[in-house]
Amino acid sequence: MKKRGPTVLIILFIAGCAAVLYWLYIPNSKTVPAFDEGTTSLVVGGDIVTSRVSPEIVDEQILLPLDLVKKYFDPNIYWDGKAKKVTITTRDKVIRMKTESLSALINNKPVSLNIPVSEKGGTVLIPIEFLSDFYNIKTTYIKENNVIVIDYKNSPIQLARPISEKAVMRNGRSIHNPIVKNMGTRGGEAGDAALRIFGEYDRWYKVRASDGTVGFIEKRFVSVSPPVVPEAPATDTSTPPWKPAKGKINLVWEFDYGEGPDVSKIKKMDGLDVVSPTWFHIADEKGNISNRADIKYVNWAHKNGYKVWALLNNDVSPATTGKFLNNTDVRDYIMRQVLSYASLYKLDGINIDFENINVGDKDALTQFVREITPLLKNQGLVVSMDVGVPDGSENYSLCYDFKALGQIVDYIMLMAYDQHWTSSPQAGSTAQITWVEQKLKKTLQSVPQQKLILGLPFYTRLWKEDTGKDGKTTVTCLKSLSMEDSKKLVEDNHVQAKWDEESGQFYAQYEKDNSIYKIWLEDENSINLKSSLVQKYGLAGAASWRRNFETPSIWEVLNKNLKGISSYQEWIAANGGKKYSYNPLN
Repeated sequence: MKKRGPTVLIILFIAGCAAVLYWLYIPNSKTVPAFDEGTTSLVVGGDIVTSRVSPEIVDEQILLPLDLVKKYFDPNIYWDGKAKKVTITTRDKVIRMKTESLSALINNKPVSLNIPVSEKGGTVLIPIEFLSDFYNIKTTYIKENNVIVIDYKNSPIQLARPISEKAVMRNGRSIHNPIVKNMGTRGGEAGDAALRIFGEYDRWYKVRASDGTVGFIEKRFVSVSPPVVPEAPATDTSTPPWKPAKGKINLVWEFDYGEGPDVSKIKKMDGLDVVSPTWFHIADEKGNISNRADIKYVNWAHKNGYKVWALLNNDVSPATTGKFLNNTDVRDYIMRQVLSYASLYKLDGINIDFENINVGDKDALTQFVREITPLLKNQGLVVSMDVGVPDGSENYSLCYDFKALGQIVDYIMLMAYDQHWTSSPQAGSTAQITWVEQKLKKTLQSVPQQKLILGLPFYTRLWKEDTGKDGKTTVTCLKSLSMEDSKKLVEDNHVQAKWDEESGQFYAQYEKDNSIYKIWLEDENSINLKSSLVQKYGLAGAASWRRNFETPSIWEVLNKNLKGISSYQEWIAANGGKKYSYNPLN
């Protein structure tokens, strides 16, 4: 093989260096289109948005695909394919729009649309300009480029102006990226073409031109003005959650599935703020509500200084609940009934108690709460929601989106009981203190402490254990007992109840007819311990299930812990370090 001479090698070296120098310092002069031709493009802030379906311009009105609205402006926008309705919820408004209808509803009041929601090839298209105020955005259509530009109204604005004839916008942060727009100006003066800055990098700004073109420009080719912060949007004028004049919230549920209680026989409950009677029950998949409300009870409560937060529950099967939760028209019907009853009976709040729900309907349940809450608050009502403890069963725990619900309603009631339920395979406490505190701390990971109300049990369960010839033990929950009845049961069977450290309760056990009976007592001592957690974790208050299952002294305990004590340290001092202060048999 013939060897190359030194001259050839020198030439090749110089050529290689020239190529490297050219690649490093000679910019790309090629120009490429800023947008795809033949389609309507969308720019949100400084981003060119790509989507399977392009936006549309109809009668000079902008329509955006639902998935884009959900991604960029409203993750909670809701589409009901069967009812052909779109639902948008804000802190104080519920907006409903039906396909091909020029009328929408805002908090059940009709408003006119310039163009309706439409459905095209399986894609739902939303008239975004109608929603611009709700989303705090500004929309602009630039006809020359066939591009829609959307900006958030409260975003800072900083402008750059070209100062060099070499100023160009490129589609990447390198001089080797092609040009998307020439911004050059002569004479060294800043040009009139202002570019809005959306990002800053080492040598580059990400900018958008007035025609919607998005690209990158070298810092050395522009002068930059100070950022301008737009006027802040109107502050939230919604009414803050109701709070008692003193201390923490003290609520009790009133069990009423038939004749209401004789209020003339109800004694004064010191420290009580709210009663929540079980009045409204969704009876079927059509959303018909069974109403047991009593204006005489409301008048009695108000006369005694109690607020009335009537309870609304799903008194039906999980399958039936799923049907009405997933039907926009039925949800509407339920909400209209509740609003009407709340006005008719002069209620102060609604307590939503939906239980035994299929986990697959979790999002539908959240949507129902998201829709009804603004309407109730618009009517001056306090909105609360009952939830089971985290990490429980699918139908009583995993069906709740704790974080989302905690953001929506005024208060979350944690039903911190039924640790051992009626069909439990093992006898045990209804709510031992260690279990309650564990579940409370887990809930606080998702729900703000100022919104969380701790649920307390006024009841206990009597358990029976039978051992067969095969040595296997059968556990049966015989009944639920009030505090008075459980104390009497222990006395009648001549048992000495003993304090159980783990449960924070007095425990009793006795034998009868070859069976073993067990009971964990709820009394002043257990309620004293559990209600102390309200101060320990800075909760909003406590809610107790249910009135008429307590002994009179319970109100003294709750009044002290929720109204008379302001900290957990104060509670410890008040209890003198004692685990309990009463003997239930004396």
